[in-house]
Amino acid sequence: MKRICVYCGSKSGNRPEYLKAAEELGKTLALNGLGLVYGGGNSGMMGKLSSTVMANGGEVIGVIPRALHEREISGPELSEIHVVGNIHERKAWMMELADGFIAMPGGLGTFEEFFEVLNWSKLRLHDKPYGLLDSCHYFSKLMELLDHIEHEGFLSPNHTATIHIDETPHELVQKITKHPTWK
Repeated sequence: MKRICVYCGSKSGNRPEYLKAAEELGKTLALNGLGLVYGGGNSGMMGKLSSTVMANGGEVIGVIPRALHEREISGPELSEIHVVGNIHERKAWMMELADGFIAMPGGLGTFEEFFEVLNWSKLRLHDKPYGLLDSCHYFSKLMELLDHIEHEGFLSPNHTATIHIDETPHELVQKITKHPTWK
């Protein structure tokens, strides 16, 4: 089974559209026979996404560091849960298990994980497709920043062009699964 790793908030955010997007993405993944790899929590965007995939008959693999697992409740009835030693192990497992990546609205962890995927691609440590689910134009300022970094000569233009971005889950999943490196 092909899997998409989704990075998103353990909080719900201030707009109901964010949870709606998580629910829509969960349905899209399950109905397209794609498994979900995610951070393993059951709150906020993570909880809505994982429970929706499971409710629609999909596969959900959670990867959570032991310290977070002891403080948080993992997603309900996941297909698999991997409790790992630390955040670095979590990111490595998620990278290994996934065939592609999507970032949704979230906090610092979401950005840190997405930037690692982006940087690892730049360093040619992976060739998996990745994208941003731009609910309520959440990532518009990030794209402006990346354009600025490119304009200032610290990022090549062909690299920012590899980021798939869309406001709708279905369209973004289609872009990722039609990417030439989708295996």
